[in-house]
Amino acid sequence: MRIPLDYYRILGLPTQATAEQIQQAHKDRTMQLPRREYSEPAIAARRELLDEAYSVLSDATAREQYDQTFLQQTANLSQRFSRSKKAPQPHGINVEEHQLIGALLLLQELGEYELVLELGKAHLTKMKSHNPGVGDAEMIAADVSLTIALSNLELGREQWQQSHYEEAAEALEAGENLLLQEGLFAGVRGEVRSDLYRLRPYRVLELISQPGEAATQRTKGIQILNEMLQERGGIDGNGSDQSGLDTDDFLRFIQQLRDYLTVGEQQELFEQEARRPSAVASYLAVYALMARAFAEHKPDLALRAKKILTGLSGRQDVHLEQSVCALMLGQTEEANRALEFSQEYEPLAFIREHSQGSPDLLPGLCLYAERWLQDEVFPNFRDLKGQTTTLKDYFAKPEVQNYLESLPAEAVNQDWQGSGVAMGSAWAGDSAGSLRSDRQSASVGATSTYANTGTATLTAPSAYDDSSASYSNGNYENGYDGAGAIAAGAAGLAAAGGAALAYGDAASNNSAGLERQPGETRRQRRRRNSRGGAASRRGVAAGPLGSIKIGRLLMLAGVGLLTLWILFALLSSIFGWISGLGSGSQTDTGNGPAAAVTKLEKNQPSISLGEPVIEGLTPAAASGTVSASGPLSEADAQQVIDLWLSTKAEVFGSEPNAELLKNVLTGEALARWAGEAQLSEQDGTEVRYQHKLAINEVKSEGASPDEATVIATVTELAKYYQGGDLTRNREDRNLQVRYDLVKEDGSWKIKAMNVN
Repeated sequence: MRIPLDYYRILGLPTQATAEQIQQAHKDRTMQLPRREYSEPAIAARRELLDEAYSVLSDATAREQYDQTFLQQTANLSQRFSRSKKAPQPHGINVEEHQLIGALLLLQELGEYELVLELGKAHLTKMKSHNPGVGDAEMIAADVSLTIALSNLELGREQWQQSHYEEAAEALEAGENLLLQEGLFAGVRGEVRSDLYRLRPYRVLELISQPGEAATQRTKGIQILNEMLQERGGIDGNGSDQSGLDTDDFLRFIQQLRDYLTVGEQQELFEQEARRPSAVASYLAVYALMARAFAEHKPDLALRAKKILTGLSGRQDVHLEQSVCALMLGQTEEANRALEFSQEYEPLAFIREHSQGSPDLLPGLCLYAERWLQDEVFPNFRDLKGQTTTLKDYFAKPEVQNYLESLPAEAVNQDWQGSGVAMGSAWAGDSAGSLRSDRQSASVGATSTYANTGTATLTAPSAYDDSSASYSNGNYENGYDGAGAIAAGAAGLAAAGGAALAYGDAASNNSAGLERQPGETRRQRRRRNSRGGAASRRGVAAGPLGSIKIGRLLMLAGVGLLTLWILFALLSSIFGWISGLGSGSQTDTGNGPAAAVTKLEKNQPSISLGEPVIEGLTPAAASGTVSASGPLSEADAQQVIDLWLSTKAEVFGSEPNAELLKNVLTGEALARWAGEAQLSEQDGTEVRYQHKLAINEVKSEGASPDEATVIATVTELAKYYQGGDLTRNREDRNLQVRYDLVKEDGSWKIKAMNVN
């Protein structure tokens, strides 16, 4: 059998090798034995070929004759290639059948994995048909199977390094399946399986990031993710999926996935996970439900989100989310009350700032809710990125109006106050407290901030006169048109023959002596009260937000009652909280999403929606500098290189700003990367980087404390996009990079960098 090998390659030598090099190579190759799983005949066959190559090349006469033949074959191959334009066949040697396993071993050591697979599979098929499981043939077949499996393993690792994750998985699975079918080498099979487990997060990302029309691939990615979740026992479970990701890493991995999942996919995934139960999944399910409710005008999803938030409110400050949910359900009084318990000072300051001149916080809340949903929530869903909608559009939809009109009384009167009062105690010692969004960024654009950012003191809710609000070219002036949006919804109901939408009508109807019946809808109550309620409604003017509440006019008279109510709620909440500590659960007798959070374990892992996705990857670029107050320390070096890598990610990202380069680069490095940034911006290329950094060495240049050199190991993952489409991936692992630093303008900057 002819094998595409030559004696020089067998020994790993160039054709110009000296006699001493040939001798040393033979010795080294002979001592480097293959894996212990190989049989003695396989090792002997490899040794025979090494000895044969050494015998020819170490003899001057034999080598001269071999070289003549070798050179002639090379010339013939070159001529053949020039005529056919096809790649020439490599040099070959003839081997005996028993030596084939030795040749396969040598080819594998040379990295010729595809060739090993081609020759090995053909030989294995031949052996099984002629010598099925007899004596030495069975042993050789096992050796060939092992070589094929190991070649698949190495080929899979190569594909992995090149970011071809599905191709890597195919190679690894082929190797594993072969060993499984043959019932061979459980240890090697476990090694292959381990790589497959560690590869799964990469596969999930690759599959779900495919275009929407690649439904089969995306479904496969979600299926793999579900398998991982099952093995872990949930997003924040204690089980092992053998991916190598600890709990915090996995939480960040889930964060990274969200950008590639649709709002419907996230809703299904996180609602299912919330039932384990899981605080993290519950919170993410709320985001999906709220986003979908607002974008698709489905208030029933807002109600589901509200139920989940009820279960979370005893251990986390989710009152802003509760307030937004209540707003989408038309429950403005409840929305205002929820804000009283929120400790999110910056959003509250923003809401108060944009509610000036109004008797309640509704204008600011409307503006905050709309901005927060569109700017902070929508971008986490692949199908909502860039989508815009308004509260006016939301409330103008007939299906929204009809749903809000038919909303049962118990849904409106849901008791959230108790858990809110108890929140202060539970929040302080609960590690799940940091499970929050970066809501503060939604308040970007506020013209000023209140100096007093303590607990908000809110006025009693009342109708908002939006006559001063105007909307021009997308800019809100002197108030917020969201109140008008709600008014538009009310007007739509009135035009249909109904009364104005009665936000917060729990207090108003009770104040007017209109008793609710269990399960009664607003429309049913209206019909029931139409015969005798005129007197109780006398003097109630129809405003933009619906009828003015009589309960508001009685606010002063009810201060004493309110004080008693707060005291009662506080005592009830403390008692409920203490009971909860004993039982370790929260009770919810309802069905559906509310039941998903009835038993949240203590010490749930924390996660912030603004954190980096993978541990070790640099966050978004900071625009600062690293001050140079003395010789460069290792900590300073870490900061400088971190700053460079994060700056690079921002400069070549979706909003390029080449000016940031001046904060960390100078001289040759600045000129080079400024040119790269200009070309990238002209081409419309966006690069999304992920970096991992390890400082190896920091040394001063000569006697000068103003210059230093840093040797670092850098892993860089880069995805290139044009017009929003992924064009290519690049992965450079464990690069050894030399950074030359210099002090300039009181800070450390990089003047040159080179990959060693």
